[in-house]
Amino acid sequence: QVQLVESGGGLVQPGGSLRLSCAVSGFTLNYYAITWFRQAPGKEREGVSCMSASGGSTYYTDSVKGRFTISRDNAKNTVYLQMNSLRPEDTAVYYCATGLKNYCSTPGAMAYWGKGTLVTVSS
Repeated sequence: QVQLVESGGGLVQPGGSLRLSCAVSGFTLNYYAITWFRQAPGKEREGVSCMSASGGSTYYTDSVKGRFTISRDNAKNTVYLQMNSLRPEDTAVYYCATGLKNYCSTPGAMAYWGKGTLVTVSS
């Protein structure tokens, strides 16, 4: 049973940091790329970051470059998203997803999604 479970969201002040985790089960993380998406209230879902299975390729949407870092710990079956210098516009539900492919792909290619974790950036 393929499952992805996000955690680490919460309320943080502007300029603060959070580390999101995506714990996966039912497949071998080593073989597959994982993507972080987010959906803000009233906005369309957008891709935030992705890491290929090998870790050799990473991608970030322009608005988070230099602030967010994706990483993975295959031994722990977990992917992380370190978010620094958070801004109110980062407020969203954050999801991790996979298309069970070894390369990063589009939202439509995602076969499995977590339920999301809410990040609220507010003073």
